[in-house]
Amino acid sequence: MRITGYRTLSTVQEWGRPVGDANGVFADGVVPVSIVIVETDEGISGTGIGPHVEIERIFAAIDGEDPRAVTTLYDRMLRHTFKAGHAGSVFGTIGALDTALWDIKAQAAGEPLWRLLGGRDRRVPAYASGLDIGLTDDELVSTYEVYARHGLRAAKLKGGLDIERDRHRLCLVREVLTEAGHGPRPGLMLDVNEAWTRKQAVRHVCELERTLDLIWIEEPVRRWDAEGLAAVGRGVRASVATGENLTGLEQYRPLIVAGAVDIVQMAAVWGVTHFLRASALAHAHDLPVSPIGNSPVGLLHAATSVPNHLTSELQDLDPPVGLSIDLHVEDGAFILGDSPGLGVLVDEDRIRAVTRRPETQTAEGPNVRPEQAGRRLLAGVDGIGPVRHVPVLPLLSRNEVSPTAHH
Repeated sequence: MRITGYRTLSTVQEWGRPVGDANGVFADGVVPVSIVIVETDEGISGTGIGPHVEIERIFAAIDGEDPRAVTTLYDRMLRHTFKAGHAGSVFGTIGALDTALWDIKAQAAGEPLWRLLGGRDRRVPAYASGLDIGLTDDELVSTYEVYARHGLRAAKLKGGLDIERDRHRLCLVREVLTEAGHGPRPGLMLDVNEAWTRKQAVRHVCELERTLDLIWIEEPVRRWDAEGLAAVGRGVRASVATGENLTGLEQYRPLIVAGAVDIVQMAAVWGVTHFLRASALAHAHDLPVSPIGNSPVGLLHAATSVPNHLTSELQDLDPPVGLSIDLHVEDGAFILGDSPGLGVLVDEDRIRAVTRRPETQTAEGPNVRPEQAGRRLLAGVDGIGPVRHVPVLPLLSRNEVSPTAHH
């Protein structure tokens, strides 16, 4: 089996309500989603959800290779970007291709990825995460009532801009989960997306802990501030969770050495191999792991095979437009199916029919209030670019969404 090409697609996640965090809000709830499809000479294709940044250059590292050599090809992609570095969206492109290769490998074996990776139980514990900083109180309650009906016993709220509002909203969600029959002390977490200084983090969390019991505080300070994260951990009762924005094991090591992280997180967009390696590093230090992301299907499969998985983030209950995924949510957990590979089906006709291009919030960095974040209209279409061995597609208007093929 050989890799013969790839295609890129752009679709959207339609939340039907505002979504965002301390750094900005998608007011219309329409969020862009990028997809990569890797093709082989045996007719098996794999799907990865993630960016397309510099994909032509990165794909050259795996073009013509046997896709089943996934971890070796992952290292080839890293080496291919060595000089310029693999951080940021480039790491996301590597992760999307990596996930697509795992999908191919499991399909070729005729097994769901969770079984191929050595998982025994298809059930992956989850917590609710509504990206909810832009919601009114009534909207917040309604949103978490839906999660509660699916058996979610823990919830992570977005905050960091107003500590009293954070307390009020956490109490509202605690009441929702309690009334749903999930016990007098449902799990609560707060994610401030790096909005605080060290002193602010300790002061604010200690204030919350006068009346609330938090499982963890997520990204209380900047992701690279090992000393600051360790100081927060020493100053509060809650665990410190971080890592979703770290791109490579070399970025985890200083935090682990400094005792700066209690719950190690990895973003779904960084790929399956990254998750497996970071999980092994965390396990060597007796630390639990928790995947992050709205479409974490690859990491959910991988989570079944690691001994230190704690819980996975459940954001929207519906997949992005044009995607169907062989899993469902039941009794507070993702339940993975038996479809070979990731169990992801892509309806390209439906994706092409998406005519509304999302507007996005832009922000200058942490601690930018949602109402201060600027807005811009996405120009152009992801995936339009040089095409090898096939005619170049005509340029599309910004109101069209279409795949680009690379063979």
